[in-house]
Amino acid sequence: MIAQLLAATLALTSSQAPVSVAGRGSPQVNLPFPAGDVQTYNIIQWDPNQLPRIYERSDQLPLTDEELTKLSQAGFEPAQLVKMIEERRCACDASADGLIRLKKAGVDKDVLAAVSRHGLAPNRGLNLLVTLDFTGESRTAREAFLYFFVDDGDITRVFTANLPELLRRRNSHETTVDRSDILVARTVRRVQLAGQVPLRTYGKHHVLVVASASPTLTHPSQLTAQELSRAQRYTFDYPRASLQNVCRLTAGYRRDAVLAYKWNFEGSRFECEWN
Repeated sequence: MIAQLLAATLALTSSQAPVSVAGRGSPQVNLPFPAGDVQTYNIIQWDPNQLPRIYERSDQLPLTDEELTKLSQAGFEPAQLVKMIEERRCACDASADGLIRLKKAGVDKDVLAAVSRHGLAPNRGLNLLVTLDFTGESRTAREAFLYFFVDDGDITRVFTANLPELLRRRNSHETTVDRSDILVARTVRRVQLAGQVPLRTYGKHHVLVVASASPTLTHPSQLTAQELSRAQRYTFDYPRASLQNVCRLTAGYRRDAVLAYKWNFEGSRFECEWN
């Protein structure tokens, strides 16, 4: 009976009709398996030695290159370091150059192999969450485009938001926040956009956030003097690998005191979180 149920469970077939299976003394059950030719595999023949090892992960943050070098030079045994990497993983530079630097620092070859096997995957881009807050009952933005510039080695990444198009539609992640106090009721239309900014170089990067009336900017050098004076500048260190990878950009707009149907760009805030 057990062999029959095992064969029915592991059968690979090509038809789409449901199969009726009835055990001894049990009601008939329709299963979503096709009827017709079957091919049965004996799982007893699988090699149990091929099962992947299971590691109990620690809640501690991953080790870094500097920490690994420090522990190695402090006299920790290679087996101890390998165990730590298995438990905590490693936010290390596992590239050829990174492994060469660790070897020159005296890190054992078994530890280098553990770094290569358990190191976190390298970051390929920033996960960017953009939040746009429009305060007041207006209809359009005075400066129709919001630009996000970030340097990436020998190129500049340019991201732009077409605000008239954004405000004309009902967005998937859009809310209305009522920030009322006793005297003044302020309604905030909040739109959130999420995406990824590709970055190929690690280390220090520069960010420029600016509002402009021009729809065709491709470099910060094309900004006017007035636009540059109102731009926000940020820097951040982009790690090679990290558990957490998220940057948040918040831009605020407020209703113009004279032209009540327009929003003015009031400024931005940019922050990144790595673990």
